[in-house]
Amino acid sequence: MSQSQASDLPPRHLSTTSGDYCTSNPPEVRRYLKTYGLTPPAIESFEVQTQRCLKLLAMKPTPIEKYQYLTHLRATNVHLFYRLLAENVKELTPLIYTPTVGEACVRWSEIFTQPEGLYLSYHDRGNLRQILDNWPHKVEITVLTDGSRILGLGDLGVNGMGIPVGKLALYTACAGIRPDATLPLTLDLGTNNKALIEDPLYMGSRMPKVSAEQEREFLDELMAALTDKWPEIVIQFEDFKNPFPALERYQNTYTMFNDDVQGTGAVIVGGFINAVKASGVPAKDHRAIFLGAGSAGVGVAKQIVEFFMKEGLTEEEARRKFWFVDSNGLVTLDRGDKLAEHKVYFARDDNNGRQYQSLSRLIDFVRPTILMGLSTIGGAFTREILQKMAQLNDKPIIFPLSNPSSKSECTFEEAVRNTEGRCLFASGSPFPSLEYGGKLLTPGQGNNMYVFPGIGLGAILSKAVSVTQDMIYASAEYLSTSLNKQEVADGWLYPDIRRIREVSVVVTRGVIRAAQQNGVDRALELRTLNDEQLDAFIKSRMYDPFNEKESIGDSVAQLMATASGMNGHANGYTNGHTNGYANGASAHL
Repeated sequence: MSQSQASDLPPRHLSTTSGDYCTSNPPEVRRYLKTYGLTPPAIESFEVQTQRCLKLLAMKPTPIEKYQYLTHLRATNVHLFYRLLAENVKELTPLIYTPTVGEACVRWSEIFTQPEGLYLSYHDRGNLRQILDNWPHKVEITVLTDGSRILGLGDLGVNGMGIPVGKLALYTACAGIRPDATLPLTLDLGTNNKALIEDPLYMGSRMPKVSAEQEREFLDELMAALTDKWPEIVIQFEDFKNPFPALERYQNTYTMFNDDVQGTGAVIVGGFINAVKASGVPAKDHRAIFLGAGSAGVGVAKQIVEFFMKEGLTEEEARRKFWFVDSNGLVTLDRGDKLAEHKVYFARDDNNGRQYQSLSRLIDFVRPTILMGLSTIGGAFTREILQKMAQLNDKPIIFPLSNPSSKSECTFEEAVRNTEGRCLFASGSPFPSLEYGGKLLTPGQGNNMYVFPGIGLGAILSKAVSVTQDMIYASAEYLSTSLNKQEVADGWLYPDIRRIREVSVVVTRGVIRAAQQNGVDRALELRTLNDEQLDAFIKSRMYDPFNEKESIGDSVAQLMATASGMNGHANGYTNGHTNGYANGASAHL
């Protein structure tokens, strides 16, 4: 097909930008959109629409079917989807992201029905910039993955697309980044998952994962292409098996961050700051055992090191607060195996030649105040382990952070019952509240959605040239201050997730202020605003699905006002046709 023929094609629109057929649109808007007669005549309130959606959702017997219904709703009426999510964020987030997104990714090639993002294959190298031109919208933020380490589920290849899609839905729901300004992006760099390659429904390339050097060359081309196409784009990396090389290579050159390393670390630090306050134990007296020494665990610990340093410890003193356990036991310098580079920073040299394979024995040796799990080993925090923590501490800090819930090191109920209700608890996956000792106890969830939306929006609004460590830490610090008086009184470590948009404003402000202090902001006019003015600016820039009908109505009103100033024939036609349309529609109600 020639270039001239291609230019004759109708404009391509992804269905995720649709909302034209919303039953809440009044007659004049339906006429303006040329959808009059294409929907039933009733003009419905948002409340009625919500009731129908929730009833439809309740009819779906399994989480994956609920996920598919919500995917369809987002594709066909994006503003209604985000109104529903805004009013039911606590109930619906587990259906559009963890834990249900894990099953969606495992079955992605089986349940695929329509494009929801962009796929770039290793075979496309040399042409990535041209392929980006196929995306029909201006992009402010992208989430990209190569699918090589999806949650705790391993290498899922292009099936990992569920992660960028779900993540960006939360960017919109939590921080008001416009849905059509987001780009879910999956890199098809092969897979070492033999079952996928042999699956006739698998939709990715049937080849082994490319080498680290090949991936680096591909990413070099991609990062240059993305920023050439959209110069102010924010790029979030997600679920790479080894996230550190790309983070180190690009973090000072592009506006990028890795949520697994930095976002996870920040959200845990936010809750950790409040847990330390609630524990009554001075920061200098805390000791932490981490079960799991992967990228997420190390990322969390490095940011907690920063917290300890702000509390007056030296870096060396802060670093020595951590004992890491991996599949070979306590991470030490004299263990006899070659440690992965990211583990060396926290490797112990004070174990006197003893190697601890047992978590229970290590707890006896360290006497920790903090037990964190990022191991993806479900049930690893046993009854014995939890009871030991309760014996050692008045208020033990227990954070089983692995996702999905089946991989969590313990449940909230197990932690509460085995610590006599005294634990300071936060998990990675959601758990229900629990009646214990005559009180309703609510678990904290160290969900990255508390921070990554604000990191992304803060980088967008400040027009940051890079995402600095100070910006990441600010998201944690400001998160810890975002609890209201009742949440603090109830002993919560994190704010109510139903207030997530309020929380995101606070986190965004902190990220913008840190960008300004680091001198990486390009929106210099924001420097003159005080905090109250900056909050107002942030709110004014947040997409609000409840106001979309009003904005279309404003466009219609302007059009009609323009028409009323035209000649009498045009004026009479416009008014008569519009009034007849509205009255005719009303007659059907």
